[in-house]
Amino acid sequence: MDKEKQNFYNEEVIEEEAADQFEEEIIHINRVSKTVKGGKRMKFRVLMVVGNRQGTVGIGIGKSDQIPNGIRKAVNGAKREMVEFPIRKGTLPYDVIGRQGSAKVYLFPAVPGTGIIAGGSVRKILEKAGITDVVAKIIGSHNAVNTARATINALEQLQDPVEVSKQRGVPMKQLFGI
Repeated sequence: MDKEKQNFYNEEVIEEEAADQFEEEIIHINRVSKTVKGGKRMKFRVLMVVGNRQGTVGIGIGKSDQIPNGIRKAVNGAKREMVEFPIRKGTLPYDVIGRQGSAKVYLFPAVPGTGIIAGGSVRKILEKAGITDVVAKIIGSHNAVNTARATINALEQLQDPVEVSKQRGVPMKQLFGI
């Protein structure tokens, strides 16, 4: 039994260490109400981003009567839905478009020193992802949830150009049309 407890504690310690490397940030808090027979029920919807600033990021939504419970639920959801993508010299390897509902997010790589030129939820997600130089444009809906999901959708599409050239058997210059 001692070995079982020891394994349990070791796994718990590893999970705590892994959780410490992720940074969390609230993107949006929305108060929603539901009309019922006795009056109105108030709840909170929390949209959060969790990332390690090294190419791993996730978003989560938590709903609860109290904000701290909503935050906890959102963080757990974000950690379950993590996305990994390649970063080249602090920026993206190539242009990419993400779509969710009527929101479109265009992400363009930028030269070093440009910074993150993006608005709303896109900026917070890219910061937590570890991207330092990028230009982004939101087209269509500016809803925080849809733009956040569109950004994650765009980041999911990214592949490492070196791996793609190896898979296709094509040199890097031909892959980028140089």
